[in-house]
Amino acid sequence: MTYPEQILWSRLRGHRMDSHKFRRQHALGSYIVDFVCLKARLVIEIDGDTHDAEFRQARDAHRSAYLEKLGFRVLRFWNHQMVEELDIVMGAIFNELRSGGRA
Repeated sequence: MTYPEQILWSRLRGHRMDSHKFRRQHALGSYIVDFVCLKARLVIEIDGDTHDAEFRQARDAHRSAYLEKLGFRVLRFWNHQMVEELDIVMGAIFNELRSGGRA
């Protein structure tokens, strides 16, 4: 795991996020996602600088669309957000878990 992934995992593991169980590096269809809560059907991806490239953004959009077809919601965050905006990230995850995707 990358350092930003380690930071997030320290907050998600052991049912620490509102009693939800998360898995890391979990296979869903033909992809391995960074984190997933199967019960809540929520995928969390942490993107680094390489995801800034236009071709990578297109691949990420395709990947998210595929996961959404499987019935998962996908949240994406940047590496720097894990270090600089962790409280905001955790709030967004918590809100998504509470809303069940209903905005």
